[in-house]
Amino acid sequence: MFPVQRPRRLRQTETLRTLVRESRISTDQLIYPIFVRPGQGVKEPISSMPGIFQWSVDTLTDHLTEVFSLGVHSFLFFGIPSHKDSQGSEAYSPDGIVQVALEAVKERLPKAVLIADLCLCEYTDHGHCGILRDNDVDNDMTIELLARTAVVQARAGATVVAPSDMMDGRVKHIRQALDQSGLTQVPIMSYAAKYASGFYGPFRDAAENAPTFGDRRAYQMDPANRYEAIKEVLLDLEEGADMLIVKPAMPYLDILAEVKKSVNVPVAAYQVSGEYSMIKAAAQRGWVEEERVVEESLIGIRRAGADMIITYFAPEYARWHSGK
Repeated sequence: MFPVQRPRRLRQTETLRTLVRESRISTDQLIYPIFVRPGQGVKEPISSMPGIFQWSVDTLTDHLTEVFSLGVHSFLFFGIPSHKDSQGSEAYSPDGIVQVALEAVKERLPKAVLIADLCLCEYTDHGHCGILRDNDVDNDMTIELLARTAVVQARAGATVVAPSDMMDGRVKHIRQALDQSGLTQVPIMSYAAKYASGFYGPFRDAAENAPTFGDRRAYQMDPANRYEAIKEVLLDLEEGADMLIVKPAMPYLDILAEVKKSVNVPVAAYQVSGEYSMIKAAAQRGWVEEERVVEESLIGIRRAGADMIITYFAPEYARWHSGK
């Protein structure tokens, strides 16, 4: 009897649909990005990212303890320093804000995975991701300081260091510095394919790191390039990267799929601030169902090949699925 094949047979009930589901999301695959700043009792809302805050170390540890209890166990740290200068010195100071936060959270949540974003842009007074020479980022001077920062972050308690600067050769330099410091077990999670994207806008408010002149197109990737992403990830693997990140996620799902097919290491995708804020804004206006759209966006990222997803929605997703 026609038709013999009836795919709808497997869609009849929620239980059956769940049984045959191809892609799934678990809270332990989510990485929650956070912003930490000096002070006490700080929980400063970020106007362009509803529900996201800048935290002081004391409020952050309480917040992450709650999030950890929901099943999200991995956190990505960004810092807003008390002082900025041309060398980004607080990035590699043992007393820098991220290092202080890492130590505190490590003590409170010893089983958490603490990932330290590794870049100078939040710490330089010009907002670029490295040391300037003639108004251009000097690649080789910058990677010296990135390697120094990686060692300081790891000693402060970072489980993983995540270079996001897009300097050439930085993974090799960081790996050598970590190994020479006896930190051979610290993995490198490289932002290997990081595009010069317009979707980062709200992050500039959160991290207070907008460049004071120009932009970052001279070192972040051109959005039009696909095969260059494969070149970048393979170079980082050769240099010692243990995990890779594609950033942003939604406009680059084709890149994510290509990367996952080309490598045999864990791959993360970063659902960036602009992706988060667009969904939040549409949901607040009643244009979309927030929970449904978040779920769909995350499953799309997983379906494209992400083993892990960096997302500001991590605590909310966990609450929706925990019943808390």
